[in-house]
Amino acid sequence: MKPATVFIVLLGFVSLFSDMTYEAARSITGPFLAFLGASATLVGFIAGLGEFIGYALRLFSGWLADKTGKYWSITIVGYLINLLSVPALALVGQWQLAAVLIMAERVGKALRTPARDAMLSHATAEIGRGWGFGLHEAMDQIGAMLGPLIVAAVFYFHGGYREAFGVLLIPAVIAIGILVFARFLYPSPRDLEISKIQIETKGLSKVYWIYLIAVALNGAGYADFPLITYHFKKVATVPEQWIPVFYALAMGIDAMAALIFGHFFDKKGLSILIFSVIISAGFAPLCFLGGFYSAFMGMLLWGIGMGAQESIMRAAVAVLVPKEKRGVGYGVFNTGYGVFWFLGSTALGFLYDFSVSVLIVFSVLLQFSSIPFLFRVRKMLH
Repeated sequence: MKPATVFIVLLGFVSLFSDMTYEAARSITGPFLAFLGASATLVGFIAGLGEFIGYALRLFSGWLADKTGKYWSITIVGYLINLLSVPALALVGQWQLAAVLIMAERVGKALRTPARDAMLSHATAEIGRGWGFGLHEAMDQIGAMLGPLIVAAVFYFHGGYREAFGVLLIPAVIAIGILVFARFLYPSPRDLEISKIQIETKGLSKVYWIYLIAVALNGAGYADFPLITYHFKKVATVPEQWIPVFYALAMGIDAMAALIFGHFFDKKGLSILIFSVIISAGFAPLCFLGGFYSAFMGMLLWGIGMGAQESIMRAAVAVLVPKEKRGVGYGVFNTGYGVFWFLGSTALGFLYDFSVSVLIVFSVLLQFSSIPFLFRVRKMLH
């Protein structure tokens, strides 16, 4: 196995156990906040604010990674905050404290993501951008699928939220151990990418900014899972014990979609991303209007969209940004995406309390509005 592939697989296992930790928690944070007394608007606001803070900090952490070259140090600190905030939720009994820990988990992810993605981008140069990020995302989502099933098992054996969050300390510790091992095995991931002459070296290109607008609009219209699960609980569309199972299903679809989309991204470019936006936009009416089986189909489409967002959207950044500016490139990308995610998530939470039908129209239109920008990027790259 090529060294680049081994590096991607190691970070894939880190992400597998990490996602087993925080995606398991994410599968129940909506109902957990409702259990603690939060309203739909608060759930949407907390989820959106957490994403906003998490993504906004990526601008700084990406710049810091490029400026200092301390990619590993920043990644490790970020993972520690990211992962240890989750089992700490077992100790809280007020929605305000839960909100602080939920946002702290996002802050940790913000610190480590640009530096980690920059390191991954060096490894994917040899095996294909789409396939490399797709492989990483697939392993990531295997953990995201298993984590909610662990929570479902806790509930099945009559455990509660406290037990569910507490057991997640185990995968968190495993993830940190693998990360430290990878750090000593590959101290300089940049060496995995052969340097090439770059056309753009002074800054981020025009096509990059157009691409950022496209993914930001798509993110703004994408309902966060806590709000979806809040709806499932409120209208009893999906029994509470089935909610983590639905999330696990979506993460399994996410993993398969990441591999498939990653493969076709290397062959067809952005056309496959446009295709994914068209398909996944249908999740909103299915999740918010239908019954159990409609919600089931909606979660399949939601998972497809997440697979695209977490794999080929990141792969495209590595194509658009020079090697020396990857940390900044990923930081700006994630910050812009996160600002619009926050605004969209807050708006969707507000619209839910006002009108579910308006929420659905808002979600679908925003996602479709990204398509003309993606066509423009595709044309500029050819």
